[in-house]
Amino acid sequence: MIPGQFVYHRPSSVAEAVGLLASLGEEARPLAGGHSLIPMMKLRMASPEHLVDLGGLADLKGVREEAGSIVIGATTTQAELIKSDLLANRLPIIRETALLIADPQIRTKGTIGGNVANGDPGNDMPGVMQCLAADYVLTSPAGERVVAARDFYQGAYFTALEAGELLTALRVPVPPAGHGFAYEKLKRKVGDYATAAAAVILTMNGGTVATCSIALTNVAPTPLFAEAASRLVVGTSLDAATVKAAAEAAKAIADPATDGRGTAEYRREMAGVMVARALAKAESRAKGT
Repeated sequence: MIPGQFVYHRPSSVAEAVGLLASLGEEARPLAGGHSLIPMMKLRMASPEHLVDLGGLADLKGVREEAGSIVIGATTTQAELIKSDLLANRLPIIRETALLIADPQIRTKGTIGGNVANGDPGNDMPGVMQCLAADYVLTSPAGERVVAARDFYQGAYFTALEAGELLTALRVPVPPAGHGFAYEKLKRKVGDYATAAAAVILTMNGGTVATCSIALTNVAPTPLFAEAASRLVVGTSLDAATVKAAAEAAKAIADPATDGRGTAEYRREMAGVMVARALAKAESRAKGT
């Protein structure tokens, strides 16, 4: 289908962009890569009267290190994340996840800000950002405020973004050198949303897990930080009983829907399987094996 009519705006600064979004109100939507918004407009599931194109704003692009965190501009594309040497060295789970999103053509245009900001439970980066304890920088004409990724998602397509605000950057704490990481994603075919997926970041002290963070993708209306499962792993040697207990704790918070990817029961079970796989891979990487 063809989208409805809209007025196109191409601001030359972040201040102009947030000013437009604030003044135009609910009738305006920001446009980054467009891979979520444009299909919805074609299906008439979204009919904004104004599009505010962020593509010309250089301040919203790039990856840099700043005070112990990696700062990623919201319009940085998935392809740019994959090519970033800084991310490959400091936050390799982001590159690993980006390589599992859609296909190379979409990754060339799709942005990390769009992936995390629209509240689609099937998107991969929100769960990874919760696992990494990332913060989102939200900008409005009144200034900036910071919201933790773990507090940002309120329901399917509902987030903490307020009227007139724009997600402009992500701030991600750098895990210790030698940390283990993994993003395990079960999908029907290349480029598909996850049937279930799990992200893990952990550190080891000798043969014992010193810290661990686990998050889940597409097994609830929002990404899920699996706090109880994460706690169960700390202080253990990741023996089979511990891995099973962590998987069960993750399954207990999952609330998937039955859809074309499988029944709710199957998808919940696969959430546990993905957690077990991600823990094993992260442990192997932390040990350098």
